[in-house]
Amino acid sequence: MGEIVLTEDCMRHISQFETLTGASSRDCIIDDRNQRIIFVVNPGEMGRAIGKKGASIKNASEEMGKRIEVVEYSPNPEQFLRNCFLPAQVTEVEFVNENDDRIAIVSVRDEDRGIAIGKDGKNIFKAKRLAQRQHDIADVRLK
Repeated sequence: MGEIVLTEDCMRHISQFETLTGASSRDCIIDDRNQRIIFVVNPGEMGRAIGKKGASIKNASEEMGKRIEVVEYSPNPEQFLRNCFLPAQVTEVEFVNENDDRIAIVSVRDEDRGIAIGKDGKNIFKAKRLAQRQHDIADVRLK
């Protein structure tokens, strides 16, 4: 499995995020295209990261000047992908091998398809980047 390399920017953002929310983060992606920072928080830290009525994440977002999205880490690749697509409800995750690459094929409820893709494909982009960094999954496709 590839080692996650954090840039200096990411390390600074993670430190700031942890100070502001009290939640520990294991990864960070600065997504300039969608004007957001995505944090992967440790299992069980999601509530702390978001805070009462979203206060922590809102405060961190204002403080850092970008929209913040949070995904809860799971050592189980299927559960991790389910977390990546929230609030869309994933009905099935299937793994296939293509040219020595591990590919995840994700099924969501029909009514959640738009949420899973996201505006300009930003949610599927998030899932692909995070799945690759956290679980060495080469691609994520919606069924």
